[in-house]
Amino acid sequence: MSPRREPTMVDPVEFTSYYGRPILKEPAWKQPDVPLYLFLGGAAGSSATMASLATLTGRPGLARVGRLVAAAGASASVVALIHDLGRPARFLHMLRVLKPTSPLSVGSWILAPFSGLAAVSAGSAETGLLPPVGKLAGAAAGVLGPAMCTYTAVLLADTATPSWHEARRHLPVLFAGSAVTSGAGAALLGAPSAELGPVVRAGIVGAVAELAVAQHLEHGLGIVSEPYRTGRAGNLMKAARGLTAAGAAFSLAARRSKVAAVASGAAYLAAGLCTRFGVYQAGVASARDPKYVVVPQRERSAGSRGD
Repeated sequence: MSPRREPTMVDPVEFTSYYGRPILKEPAWKQPDVPLYLFLGGAAGSSATMASLATLTGRPGLARVGRLVAAAGASASVVALIHDLGRPARFLHMLRVLKPTSPLSVGSWILAPFSGLAAVSAGSAETGLLPPVGKLAGAAAGVLGPAMCTYTAVLLADTATPSWHEARRHLPVLFAGSAVTSGAGAALLGAPSAELGPVVRAGIVGAVAELAVAQHLEHGLGIVSEPYRTGRAGNLMKAARGLTAAGAAFSLAARRSKVAAVASGAAYLAAGLCTRFGVYQAGVASARDPKYVVVPQRERSAGSRGD
């Protein structure tokens, strides 16, 4: 017979600080620099892959939009990152060595060559100079595109920030879906209507993935789901869901109506911004409140003891 467990005589402790300080430091990255960096890199990555596929399937208008968005988005992403770091030398220092176990190091080695390849591809296509080099650069950028869409999610999840770390299996899928819809959004704004068929399909696939994973983030991670559905982050994530759904709905008429294509593209791009800002804000909120650190630790401890 197992011994009887005595009832506790002390109420559960409510952790509010650690020697007057939060248990975790808030993410030191700046806003809006880092959320913009997350958004622009994802849109650039999906656009580069879209441009590469459009070239192979004979859709020159779509390929041109994809190349330009990839080059502009990657360049702006680098600018946002450097502004957050404070000076360009810090970004260059991250390229001194490739450390496979560090998402930051690997991410830097994805972003730097991708940006250069995207710029060469777009520059060659627009000027007509060195076409073989431009085509090769565009193909290489297209191969790196999926990594551009997802490596930033791994970078966030590799921190101790509760709402990011506990979502480590889901953030890459969310960012991939959001990147696809963002790339589709840019194409819907600028590509010829006759070439939008694959864009519409890709956007809907990305929207379904994004909406499904967002639902899990908001309700399937236990207590660390709270920051995704409350406060400023909750409002941003809610807006992202509505805009993504609207973008998918408008896209169904995009090939017949330019107004619908523009509405769909704008909704998709706005949704991508809201998603990145919402995820970032959820992480900040979870770092501020000690309960998001303590409660999951207690639950894991209780589970390991079989309580």
